[in-house]
Amino acid sequence: MKKLILVAALCICGAATAAKPAQHRVVSCNIRVALDTDEQKGMGWSVRKKACLEVMKRQKADIFCLQEVFAPQDEDIRKAFPEYIALGYDGPEMDAAMGTAYFGIAKNMVLFSKKRYELLAAGTCWLSETPLIGGSMSWETARARHFNWVRLRDRRTGQEFRVASIHLDHISQQARTAQIDAFIAEAAQYPARFPQILAGDFNSKPGNPVMQALEKAGWRDAWPEANGTETVREPSFHGFKGAAYKAKGKPGPIDFIFLKGAGIRAVESHLVKDSVKGVFPSDHYFLSADIVIE
Repeated sequence: MKKLILVAALCICGAATAAKPAQHRVVSCNIRVALDTDEQKGMGWSVRKKACLEVMKRQKADIFCLQEVFAPQDEDIRKAFPEYIALGYDGPEMDAAMGTAYFGIAKNMVLFSKKRYELLAAGTCWLSETPLIGGSMSWETARARHFNWVRLRDRRTGQEFRVASIHLDHISQQARTAQIDAFIAEAAQYPARFPQILAGDFNSKPGNPVMQALEKAGWRDAWPEANGTETVREPSFHGFKGAAYKAKGKPGPIDFIFLKGAGIRAVESHLVKDSVKGVFPSDHYFLSADIVIE
């Protein structure tokens, strides 16, 4: 009888372990474009590359959402992360400008673990009135803006979900509002229960119309979900100064991770403030979130 009870207990314990929801670490990284002007100031990509790649590797992320990626950075990241698939840099707008150092487009790549995930689909959507035309611009945006997305299947659980990396205009509120409305409309194609993750640089602080539009459409900010709404939020932009940075106006982050769908929630989220021998990987802190999908 005791043996039967022990076996039953072990079975129950095993079932509980198997039922534990899958957790995914997503890290959003605005890595700062590789500019000659930054090289002259001593904070160019040649100076920051080692620190950026090391800080990224420390996170042991399942998925990275990158912003502000130029050709040399794309090449360095692919070499440094051979165990990941990197999508979202290549496109007709890049082919047309091959060989040029800078032409106004910084790509928002998605990297994901080959071992952990199966790629089901992927795409690029330009945040304009012609979303299928690479490099297209509308609403007086200062630069062409877009998001890249991947639809993944977790090899461990069979769960499917979508991840998007985005970067909104840095000057015009009108452009940012129209751009996020375009994203919301595209994402609404998916059933309300389908899990989606949106990460990136929104160039908007909490309370901005961009955030209000996302929340109205059912998107949830991962950081307060994990940390509580009363916890003070620090700036995510720091201008290569770290703790010495003094924010202009009301302080707050401009980098976010948002969630939408049934059974998806954030259980942890924090700014990644790491540097390597005093060198910051970017003028932004990276943002990490541990996300459960049940």
